[in-house]
Amino acid sequence: MEIYQIKTFVAVAREGSITRAAECLYLSQPAVSAHIKAIEEQLGLVLFERNTKGMRLTDDGKRLLNKAEKILAAHRDFIDESSRMKDALTGKLVVGAGSESSTPAIGHLLSSLSERCPGVDVRLQYFEQSVEMLKSLRNGTLDACFYNEPNDPAPDIHTLEVSRFGIFLAAPAGLVVNSQPLNWQSLSAMPWISPNPATCCGRAAENLFKLHNFRPKQIIKVDRENVIRTLIAGGVGIGLLHTDTARETLNNGKIDLICEVHKSVRVLFAYLPTREQDPLLEIASSILRSKAPG
Repeated sequence: MEIYQIKTFVAVAREGSITRAAECLYLSQPAVSAHIKAIEEQLGLVLFERNTKGMRLTDDGKRLLNKAEKILAAHRDFIDESSRMKDALTGKLVVGAGSESSTPAIGHLLSSLSERCPGVDVRLQYFEQSVEMLKSLRNGTLDACFYNEPNDPAPDIHTLEVSRFGIFLAAPAGLVVNSQPLNWQSLSAMPWISPNPATCCGRAAENLFKLHNFRPKQIIKVDRENVIRTLIAGGVGIGLLHTDTARETLNNGKIDLICEVHKSVRVLFAYLPTREQDPLLEIASSILRSKAPG
């Protein structure tokens, strides 16, 4: 069992909610649920009762919580002692991320830096658009950032791929006849719920319009994926969703997936090549490489 799984168990027990635990850990809700499922399967025990109010510890879960907290305390003591035995890094690291970003790599980096480099002040700054975030990276406001890139990254930044996701075109359940080939002119007559063209899904939508030579008669501009999901499920129109969000909503029976628009959008950790020898960025890159795909 991995230490991050024990951290997730303790976070869910303390918060009583998958959602709140995910926010505390900087993880996606599916990732937190997967950690809990893996622990329960490995132990052969049911640790939580799931109900409308959230997650409540079973008797077995209550007995193990104290042990888990002691393990985490011992782990922190181990890290603290090792830090005292070497010259600890100090300084400030400002990292940018998209306002909707939930990649597990962010939580992994922040928690690992906290353990390995307690003297480093790590600050996470959120941005609505990747364009503005990369501008801050180039002008030195940010030391590094996480951003989504469906195409080749700009040549003036150094990047490390940390994960990937797909993008699906989704519609309210039963609204669209899923024919092959798709009738794009029919789809163009429906309201489209789309984020700003400067965002990842916004660019994907614009590319879709150009590829199939149409322009929706109505575009509802929404920059929050959770709001887009709610509007699609509520029958307002069609739009693009990331894989995790699309699959989760599909399982609830509220949407249909019409087609996969992008099979592989990369999530990149980026910084300027001139900072490649920076000790803080070197250790950050090392942490992320340990979890990078492939």
